[in-house]
Amino acid sequence: MEEVIKKAMKTEKLICYGRGGGGCINEGQSYTIDDGSTIYVKYNKKNGARQMFEGEFASLATIAKTNTIKVPKPLYVADNKSGALLVMEHLDMTSLGSRMGAQLGKELALMHLHNSKRIQFSRNFVGSPEELTVAEFGFDLPTCCGYLPLENSWHKDWVHFYSNQRLNSQMNMDEVKTDREAQELWGHLLRKIPQLFKGLTIYPSLLHGDLWGGNVAQLKTTSSDEAPVIFDPASFYGHHEFEFGIVTMFGGFNSDFFEAYHGVIPKSPGFDKRMELYRLFHNLNHWNHFGSGYRGSSISIMNKLIKQ
Repeated sequence: MEEVIKKAMKTEKLICYGRGGGGCINEGQSYTIDDGSTIYVKYNKKNGARQMFEGEFASLATIAKTNTIKVPKPLYVADNKSGALLVMEHLDMTSLGSRMGAQLGKELALMHLHNSKRIQFSRNFVGSPEELTVAEFGFDLPTCCGYLPLENSWHKDWVHFYSNQRLNSQMNMDEVKTDREAQELWGHLLRKIPQLFKGLTIYPSLLHGDLWGGNVAQLKTTSSDEAPVIFDPASFYGHHEFEFGIVTMFGGFNSDFFEAYHGVIPKSPGFDKRMELYRLFHNLNHWNHFGSGYRGSSISIMNKLIKQ
């Protein structure tokens, strides 16, 4: 792997920096290279790892272009002898402090508004190359929430996109598709989903897509440079409320975060019911990743939504 990194970064020196790390899906390690800078390398030996990292590269690059919230700069994607790797800038980070919550909330809201406030409904992108406006829901390539690829083909209607390219895709994956109760409930729920969006005008917002507490931090610097950081995105353009499906699933965000966010983007009527619908995607996604431990919560959400 180190020879692949050296070639990609055109460096002779590659010295391990700090401790290696990783999560449920990938492993990672920081290195110092010839020019004295440090890089962080994520790697994965699974088939499909390159697609996953190409989606993450594009997600980070697209978020960075909004100039609203800090992300690591993506540098390179390469094949490894088995799997693939993603090289990005190394950021010295620490856990998100409580006083960073409000700044994170405000910056996330500004990221969500970056496209939607300029939207012009048309079939194509409009604007200058520096200031593109995205008029539909989706993304230019697949991104992965975990290691399962998302269906990001463009669609002009959010309810159709979410029902078919998010929920139905999860319902058709191996872990869930053979569950008779889940499939029966899904047939009932699918007919009720449009009711949750009555009266709403939804503009495509750039989303992180997997913003749980483990994917946020802050720069480990002095006070003048303190800033929240988000990473490990699975981006696409969708309803801004979708972000809260996982934000509210595992905790880690204080009241200042929510107050600051909704101070910029107020809640729309029916917000809490739609949160259940958006949490359903992440519960199904975890069921498909990690097994039946998430079956009960998925079934519970579907029952609750059907009875409303």
